[in-house]
Amino acid sequence: MDHKNKTRVTEFILLGFQNEKEVEFFLFAVSLLMYMTSLIGNTMIILLVCVDYRLYSPMYFFVANLSFIEVTITSTVLPKMLANTFSLTKAISFVGCLTQSVFYFLLGSTEFFILAVMSFDRYVAICNPLRYTIIMNKQTCVFLLLGSYVGAFFSMLGLSVLTAPLIFCGPNKIHHFFCDRAPVLKLACTDISLAELADFISSAVLLLGSLLLTGVSYTYIVITIFRIPSVQGRQKAFSTCVSHITVVTLYYGSSIFLYVRPNKGNAVDINRFATVLNTIVTPMLNPFIYSLRNEKVKEALRDAFDKCIGRLTNLSSQK
Repeated sequence: MDHKNKTRVTEFILLGFQNEKEVEFFLFAVSLLMYMTSLIGNTMIILLVCVDYRLYSPMYFFVANLSFIEVTITSTVLPKMLANTFSLTKAISFVGCLTQSVFYFLLGSTEFFILAVMSFDRYVAICNPLRYTIIMNKQTCVFLLLGSYVGAFFSMLGLSVLTAPLIFCGPNKIHHFFCDRAPVLKLACTDISLAELADFISSAVLLLGSLLLTGVSYTYIVITIFRIPSVQGRQKAFSTCVSHITVVTLYYGSSIFLYVRPNKGNAVDINRFATVLNTIVTPMLNPFIYSLRNEKVKEALRDAFDKCIGRLTNLSSQK
């Protein structure tokens, strides 16, 4: 088939959830509430780690960077999804769609690297506590963080090279609320078998590889915890890992279902639900997971709240 004579697609239509208007308005309200909760909660975590000396440690450094990733990844998807609720065309430009897809998967890949790094941090803290400050020094933390971004970039580079030559000249309706890679590839006029294979291999290596590193770290952690003689000591050691284990379970569960299986574009409704869990629900829950189960974060939050109340009281009394 000669694709050169065909008109290339200049925009895509994001079909979203395709519900009645009343249902769409309800989903808009719920999504906006969850987005604002995620934005405020994760920004609060970042600010607390930056200003409170009690949170100046490698673990909270990575938690703050994870919160930054949450803010950016949800902001890549949610604003356009919310705007399309009131849009008649629900259109996104070709360049805008590709940009959204690249940033979403780049940030998502970085997130999995950071989660693996956080498991290594917990491994050092529990299995080598006397050497923790030496191993996890400032230079090491920065190196691991930069390595996460560089690793994510190179994991995306191969896919970008394979998808760049694809021609889009036919249908332009995406059965999703954002430019997810699988439904976008389905719209290409050229053969996508190689791109789909590369997508599957890249996702499998990234997700299962980082999960393997996390699993190895926690295997050593569990062995070390069981060697602690006192029950109180075991509980204290395990409590430092609960928040991270919860987040890992939520992210990897939905992401492996979404991206590490063949024919990813078929179960459209289930894919959308899993994506909502991955891009909206989990980022919203993260601040609660890390604050409600962490005494230091709760203390820092209480102190920050008391200071704000005190300043507001002083300002009102001066007036």
